[in-house]
Amino acid sequence: MTVIQFKRPDKIKSEGYLFQNEENVPGIVLLQEWWGVNEQIKKVANNLNNLGWRVVIPDLYKGQVALAENEAKHLMNNLNFVDAASQDVRGAVQYLKNSGSKRVAVTGFCMGGALTFLSAAEVSELDCAVIWYGYPSIDLMNFENIKIPILGHFAIHDEAFAIQGVEEFEKKLNKKKVNFEFFKYDAKHAFANEEADSKNLPYLQYNEEAKQLAWTRTVTFFNHYLNKI
Repeated sequence: MTVIQFKRPDKIKSEGYLFQNEENVPGIVLLQEWWGVNEQIKKVANNLNNLGWRVVIPDLYKGQVALAENEAKHLMNNLNFVDAASQDVRGAVQYLKNSGSKRVAVTGFCMGGALTFLSAAEVSELDCAVIWYGYPSIDLMNFENIKIPILGHFAIHDEAFAIQGVEEFEKKLNKKKVNFEFFKYDAKHAFANEEADSKNLPYLQYNEEAKQLAWTRTVTFFNHYLNKI
């Protein structure tokens, strides 16, 4: 793991974490949960890197990491989602494309899932996106700008992002004829985070079966859209 600096489209410098074994392979921009860039999300980046992709985690909280729910909520509420997607995420995508990755995806969890959704519309250089149990306010979305394939994983019993909201997004995406596939799991929020139960929050629950299935689908998706010649 290397700490890097990259320029956002507005020329402001941003920091992030780069995981790579070689340069000329596809890249993935990985977006944090509302906790920040903690050790758990770095493990996810390391796993993706070991599967053969370069990974950048933009540090959207500028070095801050939350340990408690109220801290995470405060940090998330102070984040400008459209700016983060159109500037930080896009800058990270451009960094990967300008340094050896011909194709680049974005993926994120919880808050990062919402930002992934926004990035699919705001970042024209992207090649595909994978959303994990999160979505933004629907009025922030420019659905007509989405030109890339999207995979989504959502929890039926999600109290943070209600499954009914996912259905509203599906209607909009179908209307715009976006190439997408959403899967819904018999699980709660953060089902793919092995540290979810340690937070002692009733709406979070790790689910090994759902996680493994979702990751199998994700790797297949990335292999198809990132590794094609």
